Parts: sequence; C-alpha cells; structure tokens
Amino acid sequence: MNSAIRLRPSVLKAKETLAQGREKLRQQHDQGSPGVQVCTRLTDLFDQIVLDLFEAALVDLGEDGPKGLASQIALVPHGGYGRRDVAPYSDVDLMILHHPKAYARAAELARRMVQDMSDVGLVLGHSLRTPSQAISLGLSDATIFTSLTENRYLTGSVSLFRSLADQLRSRACRRFRSLFHGIILARQGERIQYGDAVYLLEPNLKRSRGGLRGIQMVRWLGFARCGEVEIDSLSLLGLLSDRDRQILRNARNFFLQIRNEMHFHGGKSTDQLDRGEQLRLADRYGYVGTKGMLPVEQFMQQYFLHSSGVRSVVSNFIETIRPRSILSRSLAPLMTHRVDRDIYVGPSVISTSKRWKEEKSGQISEILRLMDLANLYDRWIDHPTWESVRLRMQTIGEIQLDDEGRKRFLSIMSQPPRLGELLGRLNELGVLEKIIPGMAHAKGLLQFNQYHKYTVDVHCIGTVRCATRYQDRDDALGEAYRSLRSKRILHLALLIHDLGKGFEEDHSDVGARYALGTAAKLELTSREAESLRYLVQNHLVMSHLAFRRDTTDKELVVRFAIDVGSPELLKMLFVLTCADFDGVGPGVLNDWKVRVLAELYRAAMGHLGVEVEGESSSRTRNKRQRLEQLAQKQEDHVWFQRQLEALPPSYLKETPVDQIIEELSQLRTLPEQDAFVSTNYLEDRDVIEITVGTHEEAAPGVFHRIAGAVTSLRMSILSAEINTLARGLVLDRFFVVDQESNGEPADERMEDLAAKIKKMVLDKNDAPPNFRARWTSRASRTAAHVQVLPTQVKIDNDTSEIYTIIEIFAHNQLGLLYTISRTIYQLGLNVAIAKIATHLDQVVDVFYVADDEGRKIEDEGRLQEIIARLGEAVDEFSAQRD
Repeated sequence: MNSAIRLRPSVLKAKETLAQGREKLRQQHDQGSPGVQVCTRLTDLFDQIVLDLFEAALVDLGEDGPKGLASQIALVPHGGYGRRDVAPYSDVDLMILHHPKAYARAAELARRMVQDMSDVGLVLGHSLRTPSQAISLGLSDATIFTSLTENRYLTGSVSLFRSLADQLRSRACRRFRSLFHGIILARQGERIQYGDAVYLLEPNLKRSRGGLRGIQMVRWLGFARCGEVEIDSLSLLGLLSDRDRQILRNARNFFLQIRNEMHFHGGKSTDQLDRGEQLRLADRYGYVGTKGMLPVEQFMQQYFLHSSGVRSVVSNFIETIRPRSILSRSLAPLMTHRVDRDIYVGPSVISTSKRWKEEKSGQISEILRLMDLANLYDRWIDHPTWESVRLRMQTIGEIQLDDEGRKRFLSIMSQPPRLGELLGRLNELGVLEKIIPGMAHAKGLLQFNQYHKYTVDVHCIGTVRCATRYQDRDDALGEAYRSLRSKRILHLALLIHDLGKGFEEDHSDVGARYALGTAAKLELTSREAESLRYLVQNHLVMSHLAFRRDTTDKELVVRFAIDVGSPELLKMLFVLTCADFDGVGPGVLNDWKVRVLAELYRAAMGHLGVEVEGESSSRTRNKRQRLEQLAQKQEDHVWFQRQLEALPPSYLKETPVDQIIEELSQLRTLPEQDAFVSTNYLEDRDVIEITVGTHEEAAPGVFHRIAGAVTSLRMSILSAEINTLARGLVLDRFFVVDQESNGEPADERMEDLAAKIKKMVLDKNDAPPNFRARWTSRASRTAAHVQVLPTQVKIDNDTSEIYTIIEIFAHNQLGLLYTISRTIYQLGLNVAIAKIATHLDQVVDVFYVADDEGRKIEDEGRLQEIIARLGEAVDEFSAQRD
C-alpha cells in the first residue's frame, strides 16, 4: 500500500507545495537569480508551508477560533530561518512561544507540527518556551542567544512576541560585556572544529573563518551592543564603514549563491567546499582559466578574497565594540607618554591622534614608523589607528616610497622578532602590496594541489615566520640563520619566492623579475639585488638536488657550490629551502629533511672553503673507523674490507654499526639463489625501513619486484636506494609508510611484509602482483578530485658522469612505481639509484640508470625510445585504474 494514502490532506498539499516551490526556485537560481533573492523566496515558501500546517493542526485539535490556541502562542522563526537566508535544504528553526498556562496545549501542537513537517520533508528544529524561559536561556548560553537574536514574528499573539523581543533587546544591551565574550568564545570553538585559517583550502561555507558565520557574528554582536542586527543599521550607527558594509553584502551574496547551488545540486544540505565541488562550481560559473591559472584557481581566489575581506571586517568590528574596563580607561592617560605630538605610547598599546589618522595614515613611512615603535616598546598598535590605515589603503592606488619609507621597511625586514606577524598585518591592511610587486596578484591565489595548505600570499609570509623561529634551533639550520650578517635579503627572498605563480611562465623566472623590481623600489645595492634575484630564481634548486639527485656525487656538489658562489648566499639558500618546506604546513619539514639538506649544505660549504663541522660528519668518520676495526676481527676480513669500501655513503651514514655488520654477514653466507629481507620501524620518521640483500644473478630487476610487493600490501613508498656492492651483491633499502597502521605496525604485519618481498624477489615468473583495486587511502580519495596533469618524462644526461637520469612526473596512484620500474627493467636498463618523492596527489620519481654493460645511454634514438615507452606505460596504467 502506498504510504502517502495515510498522510493528512494538509501534509500532501504541503509536500506538493514544497516540491513545486523548490523546483521553481531552482529554475530561477539556474537563470542567475541572486543568492539573497532565492533565499528570501525560499523563506517565504517555508513560511507558507508552516502557516498552512499550523492552521490545519489548530482545526484538527479543536484550537481554532478567536479563543483558540493562537491567542496563547506565537510562532517565532529564529536562526537562519528567522534571518530569511535559508538554503534549499536548510533546517527550519521555529520556537513556539506560549503563555505559562498554555504549555500542555502548546506541547500537543508541537508534536503535531514536528510530525507533519517531517512528513512533508522538512527538518523542524523546534523549542517550546515562555518568553521568560527563552530570555533566561539565551542570556546564559551564547549559542542559544545568537539564534534568538535572529527572531521574527510569523503568526499568533503579537503581544507575546513583543514581550520576548523587547525584553531580549533591553536585557542583552545591559549584559553586553558577558555576552560579547561568550559569543567570541563560542565562535572560536567552532572555528577550531571547522578550520581556523581563513585560507583553509577545503572550507566550510558556513563555519570556516571568513564564511557566513563571520557575517552572522557581526549581527549577533551588533544586537548585544545596541539591539540591531541589520548590517545597514549598524553602518548608520557608525559601527561599520560604508566600504565594510559593502564588503559584507557582496560576500553574503556570493556565499549564498554558491551555497544554494551546492544544495540544489546535491539534493541535500551541504556546506563543505571540497575539491570535487570546487572543480564543478568553477565549471558551473564559467571560469575559463588562463595558461598560468586553472579555472578552479580563479574561482577559489574569488572565494578567498571574499572570505579574507569578511575576516578583516569582522576583526575590526570586534575591536571597535570591544568593551573596555573603567579602570583601564582611567589609568591609560596617566601611564601614557608622547613620542611626538601625534603618537602616544600607553601601558599596553600605541595610539595616534586624529590628525595622524586624517593626514598620515596613507604614508608608508609613517605606518612603518609605528611598527618600529611597536617593536621598540613591545606594544600593540591600537585598533582605531589600524582601522584608519586599512580604510585609507582601500582608496589610494600605487604609492611611491620615499627615502624614509624605504629605510624603515628594510629596517623591519632586518629584525626577526615579530616580523611574520607584522608582515601579516601589513598584508591584511593592504599596505604590503603597495611595497612588494606581485603581492596583490598573489592575494588569495590558490595552488590547486594537495601539497600546499595555504594561498600563495599566506604561504610566503608564513615562510618568513618559520625562518625567524630558526633563531632558537640548536643545529646546522639554526647556526646558518644566526650567523647571517644581514637577514633582510633572506627575508625579502622568502616574501617574494612564490609570487610568480599563476602565470604561464615558470614562476621562478617571474619571481626573479619581481625580485629585481622590489630591489629597484627599495634602492638596494647591485650586489643585494643580484643576491635577491638569485635566491628567488633558484629557490627550488637545493631541494631538487637533495631529494632528486645523488648528493654523494662530488662533481654534482662542486658544480652546485660554484653556481652559488659564496658562503653567505649558500647559508641563505639553505635557510630559504627549509623555510619553504616549513611554510607548506605542519609536519612537512621534519628532522630527516633538515638532516638531508644540512648534509648538502655542509658538503657545498666545504667546496667554498668553509668547514661546517656537523655531528653527522664526525659520527660517520667514527663509524667507518669502528667498522674497519670490526672487519679485521671477521673470519674473511678481506671480503668485509672490500664491501666496506663499496658501501654507499648514505647507507654508511644512516645505518647503525651493528646493523651494517649483521647485514654484511648475511650477504657473505647467502646462497647464490637466495635473498634476505629485514624490516625496521623508524619511530622518529614514522616509516618502515626495508633492507633487501641478494645476488644480482638471483633476482634481475629486483627493484620493480620489491616495489610490487610493497605496494600490494597497501604501503606507500617514500624513497628507495638501490645499492650494488662488490662481487655482484645487492643491498637495497626502501622507506615506506604503512597506510593500515597507526604508529609501529604489529609484528605479524612486519613478518608478512618480509615474506612477501622475499617471495617476489625470487619469483622467476615476474608476474605482476595483485593490487587491491578498491582500496584507497584517505589521501588517495582526497587527491582523486585534483585535476590530473599530463605525465612528463625527462632525461638528464648532464648531471652524472656515469649514469643517465630519468625523471618522471605523474599523478600518484597505487601501483604506479611498480609499473614504472618494471618498464625500466623491460627496457634493458639497470637502476643504480632511485629517489622517490611522493606527495598526496603527485609523484616525482628519479632513476639513475645504465645499460646492461653499465654504461650511460648516449644514443639520442635510444633516449627518445625510453621517454616514449615510459610515458605510454604510465598513461596506459592510469587509464586502466580509472
């Protein structure tokens, strides 16, 4: 039997009204109706349904007529429904306000309304309160209070509603101080849950910082302050500037239209702007992109400009109305002294005169002077001063720096304390883009991948903040930063290094031009200008060499050192490289990466005539001496000595002495057709180290076999080292992350891993392993929404004297490394060294290869064949996985 037959006629009619109304509004939305307009009409639709069901319920309950329940209650929409900005599938927040003696009758009505609304297909968030109950709850709970501020009358007793509205307004204003702090605290908790950073790359339209909730908070605080929620009213009262009012209005229209589209498209309530939805929305709204920017990056830049604008307005509004204690207002004048007739230093803040705000708030030199004073006195600059600067920056165009402005900016850039914070403030105020070419372009610019967590401008400023923290590090990185004679060029390079993104041309080349433009604007010396250009143009070089090349190749290190040219510039490049990793997001720069970069830094410094003694250098020397002593005690000490001489430096440096002796001993007694596998969990890196020892003849193509075994167990390979020792012995190391373990894997898991690898290594059939097709890690699921860039295969025949280097850039997928390494084997190439760099959505695999006779591949036709075969193999694999 059709369940619809059992529904009341009023419910059936309401269901039809809802379906027809939603469809009509969807058509209007599709035709381009503004978001606010669609939300208002949706509210009218919900009002009609609520009223129809209410009237029908009164009749059925015998409560209609002049003396019925309608005279004892009032229906009061609140929250988003009261604000009239409901989305297509929003909940309906409705309070049934009642006289104390009408509770039982009102409760019966509430039960009927909840059931009917649910049958219609709407979620009713209801409450049953007397005016005094509602006010008492609202004044004691910030979340309830904020919802009640958005109240409006729908039907029922007008006097009952007025009692609530009037008392709530008057009592709220009297308790402004406690309500202010309660609202701020509640919002902070929500921001932490849904993303505190305004530039969170998968924001929640409603709850993330700078979203709809920020606009709503202005309304709630406005009500607590003066009984007004409307943005226009707050502007008329002087609490918001006209420009801020327009910023909030434009952002609200943008957010609501996007939210309506997400609801209509999904057929449900959804506010999370994930990667897949970003791509869809960019296409839906006709963003076409450029050769340097994807359509989705253009769309998200628009979003971030709105959200950062909201964040700025909300922050300024909060400071404008923040309650001040009588004591602090009384004591401040007594504890304040003048720097000059326009600037005052108080016990906690620096403030300015009305004349300064009117005449000097647009002068860069004066703004920077305030920042110098803030550093000198360790004080904050008060809100009215910053507000005057922010408003002035919105009305003026390009600014020519005078000598005083240049000197002050360079002075600030030379001082690590609070530098990141000051640059962030200058960026928010719109000052930084007047000084640094390219900063305006980078504002809100998204990098649509799963590696970067912040927009370009925030990332660049974040790297400066990271670098200044190295002052306190007790390692090579800290020493390099502290020993810089002048830090301003480093800080400028960090601020500029990624500003060239978003153009067709390589961002390092565009950034180099920005660097020269900045140098000219700041009138740097020619030597400083060249250093700045070099650092920006080559900011990726050191990480490229450290993680994609064999840095035990002395010729490579020599060429790198010669290219850098000076110890001071090398120090800056080292710090810049670390800070660039660090500024991507938490945990990206780990101790292992610092150690790898520091080793390259020390080696290059040595070739520049500067010895940088490191713990690892002396430890390696001591380790080699200890190994040589132990080798003399072995039965076949000549064999051990020969193997020690052939040990790769990286293996020698990172492997404990006992482990080296143990693994060499296993290799010495290993039968020709056998292999051994050991696994070790490295807690400091949260990775598993896998060591495989065998004979070259026993396991040709051992690399791709191991890759297949590891991947088939749902482990992600981070890096690999393929080491051929003396007498045809092979000792390989893989570093992998186990996607199915949190922390150290169980012993059974490690044993299974070792057994599976050994089986694959010795399997003569060379059959591909079975990959679990349905398994995807969280990272893989997230990365699935990222636009897949074309596969690139590059050949480098210049870096190494004895090997051809193959670089492969591809979309990261389960089994990709196995496919690549097996194709290399089928091409008749032997892998000597492999560097595997895996990011969430992309992989850069680097292989040092030689032919069967151990020679570098020089023939151009053969090189083109390698490029073509590898590209085809990756593309075919990707097509099969899709």
